[in-house]
Amino acid sequence: MSYSGETAELLNILPALKRFNVQIIAFTGDLSSTLAKHSDVVLDCSVEQEACPLNLAPTSSTTVLLALGDALAMVLLQARGFQKEDFAKFHPGGSLGRALLQRVTDVMRGGDRMPTVTPDTEVLAVLHAMNQCRAGVAVVVDRSGLLKGIFTHGDFVRAFEDRPAMVQEAVGSYMVKHPITIRSDRLAVEVLTILDQHRIDDLIVIDESNRPVGIIDSQDLTKVKLL
Repeated sequence: MSYSGETAELLNILPALKRFNVQIIAFTGDLSSTLAKHSDVVLDCSVEQEACPLNLAPTSSTTVLLALGDALAMVLLQARGFQKEDFAKFHPGGSLGRALLQRVTDVMRGGDRMPTVTPDTEVLAVLHAMNQCRAGVAVVVDRSGLLKGIFTHGDFVRAFEDRPAMVQEAVGSYMVKHPITIRSDRLAVEVLTILDQHRIDDLIVIDESNRPVGIIDSQDLTKVKLL
């Protein structure tokens, strides 16, 4: 990569590259330069004017070079069939790598950290269970443990404004039926997509029998650096 095509340190290694029969792709703004003449493929990065008012400092030309490099990388990505899993393999330390390598079970709250109630539980008792678990949502299940709905702090605030006495009523009348869920064996990256698509902060994790096994709070994803 050399806009002038005459950068000394690049020209110095050209003979060695040619000796080893290495194919050279040149990014340059001068198609008649030494670099261009000795390259197998030449990509034109020329610009009419630099953003620099003196037309001296590389500004517009460096932006063109970056954009062309990104375009070439994306073409190679598609040509080689590069997948998200490959990204995770070669970049495991990044947020995308973590999301692709982790499962839902790795980021969910389960067991005693998941407030679980039945439809006939009073709202006040539900709030107490949520506070004990420091969770923004309670999972409502039937007697056999199957998911019936959820009740969030937001649901409470909206209902309490119109009916303060609701705190002594059964949560089944105020719960959200058929909530958004995700299977416990799914990849963590799918959690990010679901939360964004449905604009929710909490997600219920279920097993193959539709039994809740955990909850995911968007704040937890921040702690494990998925957000």
